Amino acid sequence: MGHSLVKEFITEDYQASVQAVLDKALDGVETANFEFPLITKAGARIEVLLNATTRRNEHDKVIGVVGIGQDITARLAQEREYSKLIDNANAPIFGVDTFGRVNVWNKCARKIVGYTLDEVMGKNLVQEFITNEYKDAVST
Repeated sequence: MGHSLVKEFITEDYQASVQAVLDKALDGVETANFEFPLITKAGARIEVLLNATTRRNEHDKVIGVVGIGQDITARLAQEREYSKLIDNANAPIFGVDTFGRVNVWNKCARKIVGYTLDEVMGKNLVQEFITNEYKDAVST
């Protein structure tokens, strides 16, 4: 009790955004899946996924915020390793989002096809990079 969560436990670069999430919750606006770093008692930095919800009393008056956090440090480290494996694979690897826009383009794809990350990221794979005779087959 009596400690400032934001000032004492949140890294300086995230203090304003974490405070904004807490302020929004105090105004009745909940936030889900907000990621930020937290400093442990031992001084270690961990990554947290937070859901912030308004806490109300029996008269529906806002009395605080309930934050439910999950330590995602290991998951983020695993995702970075996975990204490194994809990027350094000796086969071309690409990915697209649900709209067909390129969101993964590894080094081998860049080397073989000749397009840089900047040239492909966010572009529609089929419309921009597949020849006309194969567009229908690739789209279905």
